[in-house]
Amino acid sequence: MYAKQYELTLPADYDMGIIRKRVAAGGHVLDDRAGLGLKAYLIRERGQQGSPVNQYAPFYLWNDTGAMAGFLVGGGGFQNIVRDFGRPSALHWTGLACHAGPARGAVPRSASRRLTTVPVDPDPERTGLGLSALIAEECEQLADLARRPDVHTAALALDPHHWQLLRFVLRAGSEDTTKDAPTNTATDTATEADATEHYQVLHLSAPGLADLPEGRTW
Repeated sequence: MYAKQYELTLPADYDMGIIRKRVAAGGHVLDDRAGLGLKAYLIRERGQQGSPVNQYAPFYLWNDTGAMAGFLVGGGGFQNIVRDFGRPSALHWTGLACHAGPARGAVPRSASRRLTTVPVDPDPERTGLGLSALIAEECEQLADLARRPDVHTAALALDPHHWQLLRFVLRAGSEDTTKDAPTNTATDTATEADATEHYQVLHLSAPGLADLPEGRTW
């Protein structure tokens, strides 16, 4: 599993209806794309849910990196973004874990992203396994979070160049309806309070959803 996202930050007065129409007209194109686990068509709107910007920020989980390469450089779709908006940087992360949530059968309406920097020295005992212990703890927290009733899919991934952890969660309800969703205090050690970005989901293409890993990827 490989995660990818690009962010198109738009002018403060940009009509986000343009993006909504774009997704409504073309979002279905990847609904049957081979090698794609899922693509969530995400937006943030300035002044809503704490967002300081207008942004179009599609997020992908790929099952096949060759298919991902074809999308990026083989005329598989990314050329439309380059044509209309210029070429954005594509953030990418190696997949570490993924879970189907109880709401996997529902249509996701919101998503959140948490980006955190891995400490420079997560290995105080000098065993060389500090990073492994940190990731194992994050994987356990992801599994706890994925048990929430509103969760569609939860994923954890790592950028080993910038040593940055990504946690991405798709949810069936809107931000307003899911922020007070019940939790199991006996098992839920992770919350969404520390998410760094919150999004609306305009469409989900998920041709390879069933092929995404369940649990750790290694």
